[in-house]
Amino acid sequence: MYDQEVIKTVLPHRDPFLFCDRILECSPEKTIAEVDYGPDRYFYKGHFPSYPVCPGVILVESMAQCGGAGYRLGATDEEKKLFLFAKLVEVRFVNQVRPGDTVRYEIETIKATGRRLEQKGIGYIVGKTDKRGNPMIAVEAQWFCLVVPENALTDAN
Repeated sequence: MYDQEVIKTVLPHRDPFLFCDRILECSPEKTIAEVDYGPDRYFYKGHFPSYPVCPGVILVESMAQCGGAGYRLGATDEEKKLFLFAKLVEVRFVNQVRPGDTVRYEIETIKATGRRLEQKGIGYIVGKTDKRGNPMIAVEAQWFCLVVPENALTDAN
């Protein structure tokens, strides 16, 4: 398991925009990670304050951060890379994530090249099941990111 301190070594994101709390399993092919959406998260204050719900864009961003971090931690390539969202291919929001929920993201790498990382995943709300007893799905998505050397952004300044 990798905690946020390790995750910060492969992601540029920081609070309040770091949405990957722990990686349970990772390889270049698959990542399983979790994010705690505690009631203190900043977005609950203004996103339907009388009925707080996690914004869908945060769920997708969380999944992509977890996928990128898991890919980096599972890869043997030592070159530091950044993954920049290029396209959301498909997104489906299934159930709401409320304050106090934890979402487990299961992410699969579809294609990885030197210039592109394509992944898809499902986010399950931990401890909740649907009417049939299956794990409750919060979000499903497929996306791809452009891959750039980590210094590409600092060199641009």
